[in-house]
Amino acid sequence: MANVTAGKIDDEIAQLHRVDGADLTTSLEPVAPAGETAAPEAAGERPEPVPPAAFDPWAAQVTRLEDAAALIGLEDNLLGMLSRPKRMLEVSVPVRRDDGRVDVFVGWRVHHDTARGPAKGGLRFHPNLTREDVQALAIAMTWKCAVVDLPFGGAKGGVRADPVSLSIAELERLTRRYTWEILPMLGPDRDVPAPDVNTDERVMAWLMDTVAMARGEAAPGVVTGKPLEVGGVQGHHGATAEGVTIMVREAFGRLGLPVAGSRVALQGFGKVGAPLAYLLSSLGVRVVAVGDYAGAVVNSAGLDVAGLASHVRDHGTVVGFPLADPLESGELFSVPCDAFVPAALAGAIGPAEAAALTAKVVVEGANGPTTTEGDAVLSERGILVVPDILANAGGVTASYFEWVQAREGYPWDPAVTAERLRDRMETAFRTVCDRSDALGVELRRGAHALALERVGAAIRFRGVFP
Repeated sequence: MANVTAGKIDDEIAQLHRVDGADLTTSLEPVAPAGETAAPEAAGERPEPVPPAAFDPWAAQVTRLEDAAALIGLEDNLLGMLSRPKRMLEVSVPVRRDDGRVDVFVGWRVHHDTARGPAKGGLRFHPNLTREDVQALAIAMTWKCAVVDLPFGGAKGGVRADPVSLSIAELERLTRRYTWEILPMLGPDRDVPAPDVNTDERVMAWLMDTVAMARGEAAPGVVTGKPLEVGGVQGHHGATAEGVTIMVREAFGRLGLPVAGSRVALQGFGKVGAPLAYLLSSLGVRVVAVGDYAGAVVNSAGLDVAGLASHVRDHGTVVGFPLADPLESGELFSVPCDAFVPAALAGAIGPAEAAALTAKVVVEGANGPTTTEGDAVLSERGILVVPDILANAGGVTASYFEWVQAREGYPWDPAVTAERLRDRMETAFRTVCDRSDALGVELRRGAHALALERVGAAIRFRGVFP
């Protein structure tokens, strides 16, 4: 991506996802078919199928923490501190619906660790969200920020709600009441939320405004992923996808594989998968298969990404795209390809999926897409895995840049943001590779070891209060 500026990426993605004059670049989930009503950015953001009930995302994270702790010889007292969240707030979120009735939703905000700086993590609205999901995402943010060496700790938040069922006015009331309930946790030096599943720049603007109204002062640094008009930055929308693209390129380089002409299969065509397909194709990569909540499509010669985006705008799914052959969702994993990018569900790659993959590389665009059992199969098969805490860290890196600019009160040139994002991601990849090679382990274990070393060092220097 050396010759592509952040502004150009935003402009190109905007063209791929413009519907009837509405700019949907901040919410790249499938839109509702014509005639259906929903909040524009939430429309068609259909809940993905939930992973198997046996998958416990928090238990998986603790298992990886314990493995990394054993690998680096972490003290038991530090392991005990990091094996549970620093603080967790569960709130009731009453929302008055447009018809006058009041529905009560449940929400959470979790801080896992803040030894390296303010808590940082996204906010999601999803009907199947659980406390364990939020805890797991918060601990992953601790490691993610440490891997790319950002001065943040890990946090996450969300509300168990289906945004597709809410009008725009109801979505705003949900956002503002949730923000009010977690207000004591928020602040540019306390906790800085950002968009996540089913939330976008407008939701962030509502959150920021609620904090500003409650405290009687401007609060541009309290949230990232904001609209440009209220302090957002160019390049944030596509930053996660750009980071994943950099990781695909770096992983291919590690294996000595060419990028141009290679084949990639994607699971997910939403906020990460859709812009990622464009970015990969711009490098000469053939995106041969894409799957979503309803099914998958394949074209061994390479999918027409712009045509697929247009089809998704009209139909809400990749299924039925006329320039590709249909696939069942489970068949996506066995499509011949050089790289596979899970960019949708947690727990999507279990042992069976890992055994079916033909790819030489897996780059995790989603959070926690591989179970511990699936990871063991990938390791046994010698498939190079770029773990989520490294692969999708482009988003939080761009959020860091936005937070810095808010505190400086001075916007950077978009080209500077893009260059610094590339440098940060490439440096992180090399550092993880070096640490993994030194330890004689695969990249996931090396990345967790590196992150844990950095967090552990911060805790030691700060000490335990009182």
